[in-house]
Amino acid sequence: MRIVQLLPTLSFGDAIGNDTVALKKAISDMGYISEIYAENIDKRLPSDTAKNISRLKDLKKDDVLIYHKSTGTDLTFKIQDFHCRKIMIYHNVTPPEFFRPYSTAAASLTEYGYKGVEHLRDKVDYCLADSAYNKSELLRMGYTCPIDVLPILIRFEDYKQSPAKGIMSRYGDGKRNLIFVGRIAPNKKQENVIRAFYQYKRLDPDSRLILVGSYTGMENYYERLVKYAGALGLKDDIVFTGHIKFNEILAYYRLADVFVCMSEHEGFCVPLAEAMFFDVPIIAYDTSAIGDTLGGSGILLDSNDPVFAAGVIRRVLTDELLKKQIIEGQRRRLEDFSYERIRDIFEKQLKDFIAG
Repeated sequence: MRIVQLLPTLSFGDAIGNDTVALKKAISDMGYISEIYAENIDKRLPSDTAKNISRLKDLKKDDVLIYHKSTGTDLTFKIQDFHCRKIMIYHNVTPPEFFRPYSTAAASLTEYGYKGVEHLRDKVDYCLADSAYNKSELLRMGYTCPIDVLPILIRFEDYKQSPAKGIMSRYGDGKRNLIFVGRIAPNKKQENVIRAFYQYKRLDPDSRLILVGSYTGMENYYERLVKYAGALGLKDDIVFTGHIKFNEILAYYRLADVFVCMSEHEGFCVPLAEAMFFDVPIIAYDTSAIGDTLGGSGILLDSNDPVFAAGVIRRVLTDELLKKQIIEGQRRRLEDFSYERIRDIFEKQLKDFIAG
């Protein structure tokens, strides 16, 4: 029996790509033939990681196809043509309304993504959702097949690598470092992080904000953010890293004093788990899957009011007992996302599905 994973693009270093590769190993360790197929494969990945979808043939009715759904693609509408058992892993699709003011292409792509999710509701046998929030979306769209929650499989061992020395030296200068990690995108609401930082800096002038993430494809939104930071007089106090290497991301996490998330739409938000791993206290606006991922840890804000957020940030950074309690809670929550635990959950889910 073959168990193959399928997705439109397998990228190097992104959450879905990492999840797909980690699941491939888990499936192989279970004793099954495990393969990944994609239309586009990042050339930075080892050559044996995945194969082009044109080479995917001869799937039999007892084989299992695992399709990763996260964006708009014609591939979604071809899943029904594979005559085998089908599982969809739903990573969520960002609502198009976030993108319309900045990119008609991105808005159209995500709108097409939702049409694809609706198309598959009676064409897959089983669904795995990254979060309870994602599961609720599938139920809202009329899915009646069994649906279970499976958090993203993260290899935390990889985060023990040495951080980039240049970054550590440049920003380890004693200033308070507020960070948010995530691609520059309208749903992430980096402008609300900037607003909160503007208010916080009044309380703590010796601080900076670091926004870690690529803005490729969202140049219009990025330019608006840069202009906004300049209008607030924060041009020299906000760092936009753009696309950077993994060891540089590790450096920013190690330098961070607090992780501030004001995102309004997340299907899981891997950076929250990463911040937990680095013992960075988390303050996050309670939307979409944020509360699911934090699982009672960190601090959830019921408002995105920048003055309120700034006050919470200040309290966390000046109250050592509170900070210690937050970190202890995050460490407990991180245990739920351990590689071994999520792998074991996936193995049971897959075995149960195969057993029928």
